[in-house]
Amino acid sequence: MIAVNGVSMRYGSKVLFEDVATTFAAGRRYGLTGPNGSGKSTFMKLLTGELDAQRGSVNRPRKLGVLRQDQYAFDQYRVLDTVIMGNERLWSALTERDALYERPEMSNEDGMRLGELEGIVGEEDGYSAESDAAVLLQGLDIPDALHDRTMAELQGGQKVRVLLAQALYGQPQALLLDEPTNHLDLDSIHWLQHFLTRYEGTLIVISHDRHFLNGVCTHIADIDYETIITYTGGYDDMVMAKTQIRSTIEAGNVQREKKIAQLNDFIARFGAGTRASQVTSRRKEVERLQTTELARSNIQRPYIRFLTRRPSGKVAIEFEGLAKAYGATSVFSDFTAVVNRGERIVLAGRNGVGKTTLLKALLADAPDMPASPDDRDGGTLRWGHEVSIGYFPQDHTGQIEKGLTAVEWLHRFDPDASRQEIHGLLGQMLFSGEEGHKPTAALSGGETARLLFCRIMLLKPNVLFFDEPTNHLDLESINALNVALQKFEGTVFLVTHDQDLLEEVGTRVWQFERGRIIDFKGTYEEAQAASPA
Repeated sequence: MIAVNGVSMRYGSKVLFEDVATTFAAGRRYGLTGPNGSGKSTFMKLLTGELDAQRGSVNRPRKLGVLRQDQYAFDQYRVLDTVIMGNERLWSALTERDALYERPEMSNEDGMRLGELEGIVGEEDGYSAESDAAVLLQGLDIPDALHDRTMAELQGGQKVRVLLAQALYGQPQALLLDEPTNHLDLDSIHWLQHFLTRYEGTLIVISHDRHFLNGVCTHIADIDYETIITYTGGYDDMVMAKTQIRSTIEAGNVQREKKIAQLNDFIARFGAGTRASQVTSRRKEVERLQTTELARSNIQRPYIRFLTRRPSGKVAIEFEGLAKAYGATSVFSDFTAVVNRGERIVLAGRNGVGKTTLLKALLADAPDMPASPDDRDGGTLRWGHEVSIGYFPQDHTGQIEKGLTAVEWLHRFDPDASRQEIHGLLGQMLFSGEEGHKPTAALSGGETARLLFCRIMLLKPNVLFFDEPTNHLDLESINALNVALQKFEGTVFLVTHDQDLLEEVGTRVWQFERGRIIDFKGTYEEAQAASPA
């Protein structure tokens, strides 16, 4: 169990949460939700002890498992050592002990310290550390052959499993996971979901994957109204319950503001007259109402709408014999398809099978795109009449020029657009007021993604290419993107590991399996049902 008592955190005038008191019980699995910037990662650091609360306290179990968000932080270490690092007290003792043994000569003080360290190693079962770590790795499907390799030699999904083994090492009573599905393909996400539903301790997880939260969580702890409200059920259950609570809270705020306005009107009218006692009592009432006024919701919903300046021809693109290889390794070959206007194609498969490579091969000589002939080795390709391209790449590096403001950068793509239109688009994507004048060099990952959406909405293309667009988006933004893609009248090519997007957006599936691409004309769910077990 983890108990939070009167915890408050603020940065300057921004209040993240105030006087939070809540308990995370054993045997329950909590999703920690809230929009970007609401304080989820800050609250998680308070729970792990990485950060001290400005006020209040956190009582946590002695053994706490924490999944590190940076999958590359341990690249220079052996896999076994990475797991053992999950017990910080043991790892510190082992490291210091080994350093003492390497000294050519030992002083008396060294000998005494060595005895203390051996005691710690014994207390923490350090003499069986490697065998215990190996058993845990085997249970997580990391074969023995990889145990002595460095973390840098592992694939992304394997790294996550090793870091999960690190979090579980020593049988922790609570497990805290910050974005565990980042960089995982759909098969690995399904494996993690199944694993976590069998965990018996206290689980607290941050995720922007709605399907994952619905599948794993028994409760949702939502950061809003400058506090944390816990709901029973998964994410969708929370949304339904929160809608009712939000209506009640905000209706109360409206009534309170109306009452304050009436009192202030009375004070203004009679403040200089003979009704001093009544004016004084009303001033006190205003002070009481203002100090007890409930906080505003921090939920911000972007408005994403993809329009087309003009429709493409009936056939958006057709190609034959498309091929791409890296050296002797073929990614795909002899891939042929005709894509009609209005189709929404989702590219599905494990990480590294070639989904991004296929998008780049299609875009190698596309309209409105820089030519990149090296992205395609062979095949003939013809774009349809009046096709215009909107592209959202997986890697945002270099996509937005430095030395400009967000408004200036966006205006370059349509100099004829009015300032009002530019600011309107930025406002739709939550760049309100002066935020539109923020320097592009200072944009966060989420802000960069939202600005790239603004560019697409400004240009109004009729064929959209999205490569992992949800990586830096919160749940509200992902839901808005989902709706926008379903309503879009043009053609869509989408790479994502978000299962709700796959199921709800796609009308056609290109499934990457065992070196080939299966073209299925139907939804993702229909494709899964039709595929052999």
